[in-house]
Amino acid sequence: MGIGATAGVAAVGGIALSAQASSNPSSSSDSLTFDPDGYSKLTKTITDTEGTEHEVTYHFWKAITYVADPVDATYQSLIVSAPVEIDGKTVDPTDAPILLANSVGGYMPSSVADATEVGGGGSAMGGGAAPSGAAPSSATSAAPGANGNTNASGGATSSNQLLALAAGYVVIEPGARGRTLKNSGGEYYGTAPAAIVDLKAAVRYIRANKGLIPGDVERIVSAGTSAGGALSSLLGASGDSPVYEKYLKELGAADASDAIFAVGAWCPITDLEHADGAYEWNWGTNDLSTGAQVDQSVSKDLKAQFAEYQAGLKLRGLDGFGPLNARNYDDYLVEQYLQPSATRYLTGLSDSDRETYLAANTFITWSAGKATFTWADFLTHVGARKKDTPAFDAFDLSAGENNEFGAGTTENRHFTAYGAKNDTTGLGTKRVAADIPAKLNLMNPMYHLMEKVNDRRSRHWWIRLGTNDSDTSHVISANLAARLDNLGDDVNHLYYWDQGHGANTDPGDFITWIAEVTGHGKGKKGKRN
Repeated sequence: MGIGATAGVAAVGGIALSAQASSNPSSSSDSLTFDPDGYSKLTKTITDTEGTEHEVTYHFWKAITYVADPVDATYQSLIVSAPVEIDGKTVDPTDAPILLANSVGGYMPSSVADATEVGGGGSAMGGGAAPSGAAPSSATSAAPGANGNTNASGGATSSNQLLALAAGYVVIEPGARGRTLKNSGGEYYGTAPAAIVDLKAAVRYIRANKGLIPGDVERIVSAGTSAGGALSSLLGASGDSPVYEKYLKELGAADASDAIFAVGAWCPITDLEHADGAYEWNWGTNDLSTGAQVDQSVSKDLKAQFAEYQAGLKLRGLDGFGPLNARNYDDYLVEQYLQPSATRYLTGLSDSDRETYLAANTFITWSAGKATFTWADFLTHVGARKKDTPAFDAFDLSAGENNEFGAGTTENRHFTAYGAKNDTTGLGTKRVAADIPAKLNLMNPMYHLMEKVNDRRSRHWWIRLGTNDSDTSHVISANLAARLDNLGDDVNHLYYWDQGHGANTDPGDFITWIAEVTGHGKGKKGKRN
């Protein structure tokens, strides 16, 4: 189900993990008070991106439930790893940045309940425990429908946790409920907005335990991939937004802020209510892998929707590009992201390898150390699109996102007027349910950046996407970056050349970026605003 990432850096690996108990492992507590002594002491060898090995001794806290009234503690728990010795030198993690690394993929449930070491979180693609006090539950393992929608993270950020620990950062990995979980009564309890509510509750737990939990709770940096990247973006955009308050109270979340300092988002699957139009604008002329062409009438309708939406955003491109619209977005992507991406890639090759690559990809003109090409040639280079149309709100309710907006005992629902109007299942009313608009706002960072501009948002953003990634439109992350830039935020956004969904080819740079924006190791704090 997951799509593996291809990285252009040395693998990050662990050698034999040795552990010696320092005290009893921690456990969940209704008091929501972190036990600073409830750790095990572990040692792990971590290889950095330069190929150098580092022996890291760290304190590890097993799964801790982060809400007082969990629906399902199997997923509503987190693990904590804090380095105390690196290469024989004692380190103090008290003021270190906190990397909050989620492992959500496909809006599926993610659990750390059985984790025994750093990097132990993972996406549960089926199965799950029952809600507290309930009979055992089951999770429908949602196979991809005709459009292949699974959007699993593929572990793109799996190296980040290890590299962060080796850099002296605290690593906290939260679990979260996901869309496939249902109880013995057949009711879904992990659909929207469960995942973002859980991650906010995890942040509140961390911040409420300032002085007890290791790390600087004012310097939390979220990281996630695919749906996890969308949630990471949403977490950063919606800090302390009151629209989540009732959900957090129901869980008994800690009375603290859920704002975070910075965001790392890889190939975020977000802005779901507008994603179908953006997808067709981007990939509408590309055939499926079978060679079949998608319904061009539907594609045309959705492109028109995108044009209207994009015009209404009134975004300006980075680096003085000017207003972004459906007519010039191809030029913007080529100039701002795609040609620089190809240039970086080709510059990094040896002369002979570059010559070989260019001979095989004659659509690229290489001159004066820069790559140039057209948007049309780029689309041909990428080739087959991954998804049929509509890509996200499928007419037959087969998309994972249809399941994300399920409710009660209804597994899948439409979340756009166009999808509902053209429903082919005969199960719906040809209209979206009354609760859908509010849930879309709860799940979309653009809502918090456009309609309800949030002054408690993160101000530092690291956004990445593979140029060959057709799981969503390139417009999605570019719009997010443009809006943040227009608001004056610090945005570090680039695309990985020839990489697919879930790529993370510069994890070492991300770790360095965290130090830069937080001021870690320089005797000063990074600015929040």
